[in-house]
Amino acid sequence: MNQDDLAVKIFKALGHPVRFKIMKFLCNGPKCVCKLNEEFEYSQANLSQHLRILKDAGLVKNEKVGLEVHYRLYNDNVKNIVDNVEKYVLDYVNNIKETGLV
Repeated sequence: MNQDDLAVKIFKALGHPVRFKIMKFLCNGPKCVCKLNEEFEYSQANLSQHLRILKDAGLVKNEKVGLEVHYRLYNDNVKNIVDNVEKYVLDYVNNIKETGLV
């Protein structure tokens, strides 16, 4: 897979509302799957599919801690992606309000 293909895979993974919410939740630190299940009321199977897609895109990684599986962002650059998207959206929305394009 070349760099462009990986970039597209990352954008596709982040393009789903549930996966973007998972990423925002993980920006606050590692979480066990049980906490993710509490936060997102989806079936375990559905949540696992979303986590697998994020992991395959290189956005999250997991580790076994005792009997639990914990997920975390792959590194701080991933957090920067999420933060930058949120900043961009805020700027974009504010610009639309200021210019009256709403």
